[in-house]
Amino acid sequence: MTRMELSKKGEITEEIRRCAELEGISPERLSKDIAEGYTVILRNRLHHIDPVAVGRGLRTKINANIGTSKDKISLDEEMEKLDVIVRYGADAVMDLSTGGPIKDIRRLMLRKSPIPVGTVPIYEAALRAAETHGSIVRMSVDELFRVIEEQCSEGVDFITVHSGLTMHAIEHLKKEGRVLDVVSRGGAFLVEWMIFNERENPLYEHYDRLLEIAQRYDVTLSLGDGMRPGCLQDATDRAQVEELVILGELHQRAAEAGVQSMIEGPGHVPLHQVELNIRMEKEICKGAPFYVLGPLVTDVAMGYDHIAAAIGGAIAAWAGADFLCYVTPAEHIRLPDINDVREGVIASKIAAHAADIAKGVPGAMSRDNRMAHCRKALDWEGQIGCSLDPEKVRQYRAERPPTEKDVCSMCGEFCAIKTVERALKGKK
Repeated sequence: MTRMELSKKGEITEEIRRCAELEGISPERLSKDIAEGYTVILRNRLHHIDPVAVGRGLRTKINANIGTSKDKISLDEEMEKLDVIVRYGADAVMDLSTGGPIKDIRRLMLRKSPIPVGTVPIYEAALRAAETHGSIVRMSVDELFRVIEEQCSEGVDFITVHSGLTMHAIEHLKKEGRVLDVVSRGGAFLVEWMIFNERENPLYEHYDRLLEIAQRYDVTLSLGDGMRPGCLQDATDRAQVEELVILGELHQRAAEAGVQSMIEGPGHVPLHQVELNIRMEKEICKGAPFYVLGPLVTDVAMGYDHIAAAIGGAIAAWAGADFLCYVTPAEHIRLPDINDVREGVIASKIAAHAADIAKGVPGAMSRDNRMAHCRKALDWEGQIGCSLDPEKVRQYRAERPPTEKDVCSMCGEFCAIKTVERALKGKK
């Protein structure tokens, strides 16, 4: 039985007890939310890792994407990125490799990763079809599902499947007049396949087959947003909303089959529409966990898109998003390097943490309280320990003048904390 089926029967497993302990909530509440589809636990029954819970009332989780491209292939670098992701506190990682020995990369990642691993199976299916048939459009339905089955059998914990991208949604797209039609890579593969073959999306038409695979391995379906907006001008249009309605229906069908699912969301969204998008998903999809890319609140932050995403991510998580997909400074430009990955994780962690404080998530404020007391005491080691990037703080601290042992070089002898403390004690 899947964990969702067990939760529906009222069984409290050790896995649920462990997650509840980490989140500071009762196992009974967590089990009930899993049974009702408000929360998922990311762990394939074949992958021996600590489970990670994503959903209602829990700490906002973040995911980091890594993986090769045809132009840049290095297993060593991708494994180093994985180490960085884990060190700086990402809760999950997705392998988006589209070049080189992608099966070997995924298997190595599954062996090395102590956190849940996700994939987008259509990527590998498209590459295989291109190698075997010369084009993605000649991929058969069985070939697509064979890749999904293989990845799940290897231990992948969650998979992005663009099952809500239907022929009807494509008709909306044609009439919409978008600036950027489809920016989702997996969505683009499927749109090309559907138009060329004049057939419905196999991930929608054969959704029951997908549910059977997910049920067998207790894999979480991340119902992808193939119609996510790629620029602010396209945000919250009919094509996006049409797909979201379908995803809500598919989430319900998954729950009825005892399969966990979460909904993926935009994308590029102007600041004033971020909360609307979150509330819309929660209403249409009956409270399903929401996994958002960013969202990016401006299109012109190239080189700084991790900041644009952190702004949108903080608002999204405060409004109810449960899972943030990081964005790196290299977004829209090139494959991220190790430093890009580090900055992307930290930016997303800041957004998630800020939102958790605003939402009153248990324990979210304690780290900030420790930091405040360390600053009051001019305890620099304590401040370094409380920070999200201790290495950077330590490096900056090492660059101070040697005469300034207990203050920073911004204020020096005019340190506000020391000045007021001296005044309050009546000292000159």
